[in-house]
Amino acid sequence: MIDHITLHVTDLDRAVAFYQKALAPLGYEVIMKFPQAAGLGAGGKPDLWLGAGATVQPTHVAIRAATRKLVDAFYEAAIAAGGKDNGKPGVRAHYHPSYYGAFVLCPDGHNLEAVCHEAYLG
Repeated sequence: MIDHITLHVTDLDRAVAFYQKALAPLGYEVIMKFPQAAGLGAGGKPDLWLGAGATVQPTHVAIRAATRKLVDAFYEAAIAAGGKDNGKPGVRAHYHPSYYGAFVLCPDGHNLEAVCHEAYLG
């Protein structure tokens, strides 16, 4: 099990503002903040860190959502926060029949995804 991951960003304040808004539907909030880093998480422990000052290499990070409606809410929040569409919410059957995800590029180009693996029951 992965404990945490760090994404390098060019502007920490801008990144914190984006991720805080984009991930709010998934229960994420800023838990810790330092001059060069911020930790976000759902449930009291940061598992997504943003670190300033390093070279940015775009990365793909997928965060699990409990429902498809939360994937939709993530997508809407991320776009409203300034993210760029990289794949509207929908089934990605080429991964598996119940894979429902949405993809948004953050201001630094990281591909942020929310995904629900639960079968749609109506």
